[in-house]
Amino acid sequence: MKNFKWEGVMPAITTQFDSEGALSLKAFKNNLTHQIKAGVHGIILGGTLGEASTLTSSEKESLLKMTLEQVEGKIPVIMNIAEQSTDQAVGSAKAAETNGASGLMLLPPMRYRATDIETVAYFSAVASSTSLPIMIYNNPVDYKIEVTLDMFEAIRKYENITAVKESTRDITNITRMINRFGDRYKILCGVDTIALESILMGAKGWVAGLVDAFPEETVAIYTYCKAGEWEKARAVFRWFLPLLELDISPQLVQNIKLCELATGLGTGYVRKPRLPLEGPELKRVEFIINESLVNRPKNLDYKNYL
Repeated sequence: MKNFKWEGVMPAITTQFDSEGALSLKAFKNNLTHQIKAGVHGIILGGTLGEASTLTSSEKESLLKMTLEQVEGKIPVIMNIAEQSTDQAVGSAKAAETNGASGLMLLPPMRYRATDIETVAYFSAVASSTSLPIMIYNNPVDYKIEVTLDMFEAIRKYENITAVKESTRDITNITRMINRFGDRYKILCGVDTIALESILMGAKGWVAGLVDAFPEETVAIYTYCKAGEWEKARAVFRWFLPLLELDISPQLVQNIKLCELATGLGTGYVRKPRLPLEGPELKRVEFIINESLVNRPKNLDYKNYL
């Protein structure tokens, strides 16, 4: 894709299923259409929120095809690569490029806790196999492998590794990256609860989760920040925070799909081994959603700044 940029709000979009656990392309298209209308800057497929570990290769191809048709080349479409072996990762990267993806989001090896040297070799193999721009997903909290500054130094020679989804949850890591590498790696916040602070400290974008249910509010926060309208950004963010905290949970998929159900942007169904929330936890999440909908911001004017 020409003029590709790692910037703005990029939803880690959910995959929609029906009550039998089958792919619901109609519901997926509905959500996707609302994301585009709200003004998101890219779409990321097959991440944790996309329940990628439960998807077949053919399902991923179907989702990619539909997404490409809907965005019509106006914004990039990123395919997540989360595999157990280097050969699988290389194969997935090649398939994504062949099928028209604009770029890749790349996790360290799954299941096996690779050493620094092994992780660098893994990233290097994938980068060498494709011409697509790559964003490294650095999430040691959930995936137990931290991509350190020295590791980013080791892979900087690969010109197509151009960004990082910063999910260490240490806001100072943004400054460390910028101090060492300048603008070599574009930084995108990967944790909803610290997105505003990350943008303030130099992040170029936001790989968002609750955007799947609240696209306008998410794009509004980013747009206000970029326009220097910090009071407007803070006001929306303060309303949003109880919902954003649903993203930093092992049940983030169930949480966000309940939000989508409440806003008419999803079916609410997850695919096994995930199961629907129940009991006190279900009531807690539903309370947060209902309270937020009652106080939902009205008449957001962020599009005046576009």
